[in-house]
Amino acid sequence: MEKMIYSKLPPLATQQLGIQPQGSKQAEAFVKAFLKHSMPKMKDEAIQDKLTRKAVVLRHYRRRKKKEKRNKTKGFSAKQRRDMQLFEIKPEQQKYELFLPLHELWKQYIRDLCNGLRPEAQPQMIQTKLLKADLHGAIVTVTKSKCPSYVGVTGIILQEMKHIFKIITKEDKLKIIPKFNNVFSIEIDGFISYIYGSKFQLRASERSAKKFKVKGTIDL
Repeated sequence: MEKMIYSKLPPLATQQLGIQPQGSKQAEAFVKAFLKHSMPKMKDEAIQDKLTRKAVVLRHYRRRKKKEKRNKTKGFSAKQRRDMQLFEIKPEQQKYELFLPLHELWKQYIRDLCNGLRPEAQPQMIQTKLLKADLHGAIVTVTKSKCPSYVGVTGIILQEMKHIFKIITKEDKLKIIPKFNNVFSIEIDGFISYIYGSKFQLRASERSAKKFKVKGTIDL
């Protein structure tokens, strides 16, 4: 760097610029005087350091990404849902015919889930899928019960909770049937599946991850 600054100009350049070439000592003195005049506050050592070519190693710092806080939407509490009667079915809506389209949708959902319910399908595979399926819209019948008044009750499941089924019968009556001590049957396309309510006391969202025992039970 210093050699380039203090080196003589080529003869052709001096002729074109119309200047007289100076010796190396004179050129060095001129550069120092010029820099001193241009940067009066800097010391001679600092000026010399500026003229010296040095490699500067810079450290690379990765900027840490700030984690964005997700605003979690708070849902209603169980007490708030009860007070607002979100799950209550109004009397004017307790009509069996109103929920027949829901039953048709449920049948199509089960057919898609079980690959069409073909005759050659394995009953055990269908039974396993039905136990984990959503039963809202299914027609169920109470086949066995320790309470004789429940036996024979048939209707469309409107709501499934952990311990009960809410069903609407053909007589437009809303029935609340406990799962405990009851056996239910579900029929679709000639295939009948039996559900032991005492072993079925789970919410619909929890059943998808539940492993049911293949071996049956005779207990209600």
